[in-house]
Amino acid sequence: MDLTLILFERLGLLLVVAFVLTRIPEFQSILYREFSLRMSILHAGVFGLFGIAGNLTGVIINDDFTVTRTFIWSVGEGELIVSSSLVAIVIAGLLGGPIVGLGAGLIAGTHLFFLGGVGFLATSLVNPITGLLAGFTARFFSQERVISPIKALFIGIFPPILLIHLLLIFDSQEIDMVAMVNVIGLPVVLSNSIAIAIFTAMIAIVLREQENEAALATKQALSIAEDALPFLKKDSFQEQAEGIANLLYNQLKLAAVTVTNKQVIMAHCGLGAGHHRVGNPITTEIARQAIDTKQLIVSKSKAEINCERDDCPLEAVIIIPIMETEDAVGLIKLYFRKAQHIRPVELMLAEGLGQLISNQLKTIKGEKLELHNRDLVLRNLQAQINPHFLFNTLHMIAALFRKDPEKARHLTIQLATFMRFNIKLVQVQLVPLEKEFEHVQAYIDIIQTRFASRINIVLQSEEFPNLYLPPSSIQPLVENSVQHGLGDVIEGGRIEVRIERNGDKVRISVRDNGLGFSEQNLTQVGQVQFEEKQNGGTGLYNVNQRLINLIGETACLQIRNLPAGGSEVSFNIPYNV
Repeated sequence: MDLTLILFERLGLLLVVAFVLTRIPEFQSILYREFSLRMSILHAGVFGLFGIAGNLTGVIINDDFTVTRTFIWSVGEGELIVSSSLVAIVIAGLLGGPIVGLGAGLIAGTHLFFLGGVGFLATSLVNPITGLLAGFTARFFSQERVISPIKALFIGIFPPILLIHLLLIFDSQEIDMVAMVNVIGLPVVLSNSIAIAIFTAMIAIVLREQENEAALATKQALSIAEDALPFLKKDSFQEQAEGIANLLYNQLKLAAVTVTNKQVIMAHCGLGAGHHRVGNPITTEIARQAIDTKQLIVSKSKAEINCERDDCPLEAVIIIPIMETEDAVGLIKLYFRKAQHIRPVELMLAEGLGQLISNQLKTIKGEKLELHNRDLVLRNLQAQINPHFLFNTLHMIAALFRKDPEKARHLTIQLATFMRFNIKLVQVQLVPLEKEFEHVQAYIDIIQTRFASRINIVLQSEEFPNLYLPPSSIQPLVENSVQHGLGDVIEGGRIEVRIERNGDKVRISVRDNGLGFSEQNLTQVGQVQFEEKQNGGTGLYNVNQRLINLIGETACLQIRNLPAGGSEVSFNIPYNV
């Protein structure tokens, strides 16, 4: 009992230190399973040091079974060290895999070897063996972000048992090893397994905190994008740049923020303002690369930033291209004082901001074009991203990050697909059916998740190669059914989207079991643009006009109420292949 209490006391000290370290951003970065040689060495080193700490805070049992409680700097003849290093080694293997577990075990085992004492060979070997086995064990739980404490408790039983067997194999002639094993066996098994379970629970808490941070980052990106609208509506890019730079610097509390066009710095806020001046040309390779590739770039090297001043305090940067249509018109640079300050949360926030700002610029540009050309109005209506749809979807994704991260990632991809398609609408008059199908499927995935308890949407389509139709011809019909046909339905709503052959044409239909159209509006929907956005009048009117203008009268919308309730909106596209 005394030995058990002493071991729990020492393990408690180590767990307190581990808890404090998990609050440090630099330590949190090793929880992101970045399997590279550099990160594996870092993992092994950190947990190897934890193993050494477990050795130093262990206890020594003399040949007369008395316990020495002082910190251990050496082990004499006839003395056996009972170390807590196996806790750190098991965690290293479970988190980092066999290589990290073996590396940490070698570090802790080497330290035990040089400490000496009875059983030094067994205590030295058990650490790397345990790390290797724990790493292979973790592969059975590869789908779990971190192993549950109950499973960790069960896994933690085996390393002390392995230690006992090695002591009996290698040191059976030293002192009365059987009696010694009887003394240390139960305390070591209990203390190690419970400590491992507590350690995994602590890691799970840290990861949940990080997921909460990701959700908050999504909401923050949403808020910033909304606050940026007044600046993005400015006619001057200089005014836009100054407003965005000040907004991001004040909201995100960064070291510095720079906004550029393709050639020069347009605005800078924060550290380094003395030499990151407005008008300075863009000279760095990574900035040019971001403009050319139109991709977000992260640099954690001061050499890549290539500042003209050696004493510049900015050591890391996230470069976000500002997109208008398909062209990068500028850059947003988020600067950090240290590379460790760039966490996955910051990367997620940067990606969201880049996408939102770029799409808002696109929306604003579309609104201005509408004032001058009616034809562009018809082609651009669906290119403008509905802010309410976007905000609701992002809020839903933010909530899912805590409940179902995999589903949240899938919806993020679908939202990107939906928005990317919308952005391209103004460039072409007709798109392949496959692209239109992807657009509709992305919208359906989002809506189906949002209204899972109310609406079931079925999409059925045959393959029609080389079939072209006006972009965003199907999605507004589905949206009409969701918002108007089934707007008041609490449960049991159903929408069917069918794309099927009909003689020398392809018939595309969207039907629902909702309220249907009123007799007054049935003959007018699609033919008249209502002043009020009721019964889907505006959306169906614009789709109908594009079909007629680009394909012909035979492609006009056909709208009817169904005998069993609900309505059907359909149209035909000529297809002779």
